[in-house]
Amino acid sequence: MKVWLFILALLIGAAAGSGGLYVWMHGTAANGGGDGEREILYYRHPMDSSITSDTPDKDSMGMDYIPVYAGDEEEGEGDDSPGTVSIKPQVTQNLGVRTAMAKQGDLTPGVDALGFVEYNESELEHVHVRAEGWVEDLKVRTTGESVDKGQILFRTDSPRLQNAQEELLQAHRRNSGVDSARQRLRSLGMADEDIRTVEQRGDILRLVPVRARQSGVVRELNFSEGMHVNPSQTLMEIADLSSVWVMLEVFEPQMGALRTGQSTRVSLPFRPGWERQAELDFVYPNLDTDSRVQRARLTLDNADGELRPGMYTQVALDGETVSDAVHVPAESVIRTGEQNRIVVMQEEGSFQVREVRIGRRIGDRMVIREGVKPHESVVVSSQFLIDSESSTVAELDRMDAGGASDADEPDAETDVWTRGQVKDLDIERGTVKLAHDPVPEWDWPAMTMNFGIGDGVDEGHLQPGMEMRFRIRERDGDGYEITGMKPVREEEASDD
Repeated sequence: MKVWLFILALLIGAAAGSGGLYVWMHGTAANGGGDGEREILYYRHPMDSSITSDTPDKDSMGMDYIPVYAGDEEEGEGDDSPGTVSIKPQVTQNLGVRTAMAKQGDLTPGVDALGFVEYNESELEHVHVRAEGWVEDLKVRTTGESVDKGQILFRTDSPRLQNAQEELLQAHRRNSGVDSARQRLRSLGMADEDIRTVEQRGDILRLVPVRARQSGVVRELNFSEGMHVNPSQTLMEIADLSSVWVMLEVFEPQMGALRTGQSTRVSLPFRPGWERQAELDFVYPNLDTDSRVQRARLTLDNADGELRPGMYTQVALDGETVSDAVHVPAESVIRTGEQNRIVVMQEEGSFQVREVRIGRRIGDRMVIREGVKPHESVVVSSQFLIDSESSTVAELDRMDAGGASDADEPDAETDVWTRGQVKDLDIERGTVKLAHDPVPEWDWPAMTMNFGIGDGVDEGHLQPGMEMRFRIRERDGDGYEITGMKPVREEEASDD
């Protein structure tokens, strides 16, 4: 049995060896045969032409090295523009490069605000008596009750009203001064229908009704049965809910979007599809010092009673329009913290990396102040791979004004680094409030102050409460600005 197993193993080994020899010989013949085939000189890295291999290989991402044939060595070297790289169409397709056109036109940012439904203060009725007396026959006993216009709220026992009624009856008996007597009762708060009742009865009403002058709900109730009341007291407050106010709040950087008369769209989060159009009635002249929000209000018709005070809403409104701006998809911008770049496709297979000055981000578009012209094609995917192409490193270093090592070192005469915490951010005005550490180079103590945001600084990552290292410099007679920033190193954070 053992002999047969040994013979079987020898046969399998011989077969494997023969197959390997066949494959090796076949492969050698395929690679070397045929005088008409193009000669492969070497294989290069798909993203870094300086990395080569004598044999087929793959990079760290699993991409095949690209063969370089005899006669193609100089291909793609004709464009010497700064930051320009040439990539073959097949590689461009494999990378999934997508482009979009830079556009020029007006952009209007949308602002979403939180709104709260409140009583319309212009539709509130404050109930008072105009002659002191005692409350009798109280009809409304709790807040929240609904009342109708003309409904009796309570009755009052008032000697002054009783005397005025006697004067009216005497005027009728004398047939003189009736109108004056009626007017006096009106001025004391007696309704015309109650005055007619006195005239028809020929006798006074000891308990004079106090009626609601409008329909609504009782918002406040400040008295009870049997109390002595006088004209200086607010006894009751009735709110008309046929219209309500929506109070909305936006943060300080968005306050420029609020304008009286501006159209808005109000929706209810809990009721999909519900939406109303309204205009801003009023923008309050002050900010809330605690929350740093700007308040405004609008009025909504509420005849159906759907809106109730205390509800919250979502309010959408348009911000300030940026006119005639060059803009690109925001995803096309490469932000490094020290510089902003865009990859522009000049022609098929030719790409140029450019430094750009960016403006505001509006939705999914980024305003470009300088560096890209309208109708140019910008890369919106795989631009980071193109940007990292090693053949552009020297050009990008020159664009970085001396390289990364120089960028970390401030100008000894104008720039200094300091550590600080972001307290507030105003993107509209391009300012940030910092609570910074002492700056010994300028003999500054630790303090909180506003800085401008310099060109090329990516303010999109800043949030209140964030701690960073900031590079600052003095503007020409116009305060100070941030020219660079980087995260606080772990060892610095551990010192706190």
